[in-house]
Amino acid sequence: MNKKSLRDAYGEELLRLAKENKNIVALDADLSSSTRSAYIRDEIPERFFEMGIAEQNMTTTAAGLSLTGKIPFANSFAVFSTGRSYDQIRQGIALPNLNVKIAGSSAGMSDYGDGATHQAIDDISIMRTLPNMTVISPMDAVETKKAVKAIVDYNGPVYLRVSRAELPVLMSEDYNFEIGKMNLIEDGNDITIFANGLMVHKALEARETLKEDGVTCKVVNVSTIKPLDVEEVKKYVSGVKGVVTAEEHSIIGGLGSAITEALDDELIKIKRVGVKDKFGQSACDYDVLLKHYGLTSQEIVNNVKELLK
Repeated sequence: MNKKSLRDAYGEELLRLAKENKNIVALDADLSSSTRSAYIRDEIPERFFEMGIAEQNMTTTAAGLSLTGKIPFANSFAVFSTGRSYDQIRQGIALPNLNVKIAGSSAGMSDYGDGATHQAIDDISIMRTLPNMTVISPMDAVETKKAVKAIVDYNGPVYLRVSRAELPVLMSEDYNFEIGKMNLIEDGNDITIFANGLMVHKALEARETLKEDGVTCKVVNVSTIKPLDVEEVKKYVSGVKGVVTAEEHSIIGGLGSAITEALDDELIKIKRVGVKDKFGQSACDYDVLLKHYGLTSQEIVNNVKELLK
């Protein structure tokens, strides 16, 4: 299966769009080689701003640039771009509803070597609680590029969550990404699995395993966590026996919480696959870390079977 890093796709598309739109600028907190904002740094240096290890200042500068008509992309690791500069995002971007794009790179467990301090498992929770903030977590390189284009065209603050890992490319190039829309990847009758990011691939693997037992599952890609189309969520759970959510994030405050909130008036059982209220840790291998925290297709299979007992 073809794989590509989401951060590479992000950097390539941002550079392509910046060549077309002179208002796009990039800011970085001393991580441009990793976040891939270096693509703009190297080719359009006059529209790149190195802010040093100072996410708070970077975020405030991005807010100022947006007031001059620029479309700023503020880049750092997801754990720093959301955590270190939360007050500046809340007061200076979300509250006045400014057109700033926050790109959180190396999200989830994808920075497996640097451990808990660098692994963002609470970033979606932090961002989705902010009024006016749009939150997007794409599933592969194709969707990442489509999402970058969509948020350039969208007027308002956006948090884009980007993995550094090479993930399977599941979407075709003619895929039409829309902010706020979810996509049915595979249909089924027994259980609906809502997933995003890496976990869409894991959900599809789980679906194939469950077919051997005669269980069919819908797999729905929810790349936009906020705004969440509640009516679409309800449509995809109509007639099934239960719901499983799967995300590379804490089960508190992320996709699982959003789906549960959307179904709070529905009589349906819900299981959440994600990080169980723990910090990350260092590992020599990404897959080892995912297995340790239960971010696997087998964990999805186990939860589906629990629902069907």
